[in-house]
Formats: sequence, structure tokens, C-alpha cells
Amino acid sequence: MPLSAIDPQTALVVIDLQNGIVNRPQEPSDLPRFADVVERSKALAGAFRAHGLPVVLVNVAGAPAGRTDAPRRVPGDVPADFFAIADGLNTSPDDVVVTKRSIGAFATTDLDAILRDRGVSQIVFTGIATSIGVESTARYAYDLGYNVTFAIDAMSDLTPASHVHTTTTIFPRLGEVASTDDVLAALSERA
Repeated sequence: MPLSAIDPQTALVVIDLQNGIVNRPQEPSDLPRFADVVERSKALAGAFRAHGLPVVLVNVAGAPAGRTDAPRRVPGDVPADFFAIADGLNTSPDDVVVTKRSIGAFATTDLDAILRDRGVSQIVFTGIATSIGVESTARYAYDLGYNVTFAIDAMSDLTPASHVHTTTTIFPRLGEVASTDDVLAALSERA
């Protein structure tokens, strides 16, 4: 389905594109390669900056204390640059960096206040992992009343099944599913 519009105050929110995640080995599959996700997110960030729109870079540096069946990393067993924004993303001094300690970027941060202070009504999402950090943040954004757009080729997941389920079943219920090129075209039309 085509992207209907880019609101006058739209933010790009990039989820968990940090060195410790994008530099992980990735099994061969039909999923977008992590390096390609970084490149597409970089292209979108450049376009958003050129249009004077906010770019929010979210990294994860912890997790809630609740019990889970999945093993967790502890801060002592991660490399020093694990939490740093991905080297290829070309951050700008005007970017907002939000560090979360939860799966989604709204629950443990002031992301909503940051976006509302800038008058943001729409969020374009990119990032890793589609079915974890991106989906959790997008659900919250939708519940808060933001118009949500997914740059589907600028995100990836740990398994193809998770990615496909989220992109085909969940995302259409939360917002508009588009490609990086769709978002870039919509941005250029508003100029």
C-alpha cells in the first residue's frame, strides 16, 4: 500500500542500530542484511536532516528486571563499543539520542515528551529487530496517537518468520508499511 503522506512534523526514529547489534553475525536468509539496514537508515536520516525534521537514534543499554526464559547479557560481557550508535549511521549534532532500558523506546525514556515538544505527529521507523524493539515501540506510538510509518526495507530481525509475521500481520494494523524509496519520495514531494 502506498504511503499517503508525510506530516509537516514527522520524526525518523531509528531503533537499536548500535555496534553491538549491527555487527553480530547474521545467518544467510531473505532478511535484509544488517549493513543494508544501516545504509537505508543513513539515507533516510540524511533526508530528514535536509528537511529540518527530527532524527532520533535509540540504543538499548539494559533491560527491565522481570524474569524471562531467554538468557540475558550482563554489562560485563559486552565489548566497550556495544552500546555506541552504529559507525555507518553518520550522526549529527542535531540528532536526539535516546538510551532505553526496555524493549520499547517509550516505556523507560522521555521519548514521547521529546517528540511532543517538537510538535511531531508522525513517526517513521527503521531498525533491528523488527519483531522486538521496533514492534514494541511502534505499538506504544500507535497507542499514544502518532501516525506510524514503517520503512520496511530499513529493518531486519533475528529470524525470517518473526520478521514476516510482524511486517505482514502487525504493522498494517499500526500504521503504513512503505519502502525507504517511498518515504524518500514523500519527503521530496513536501519540499
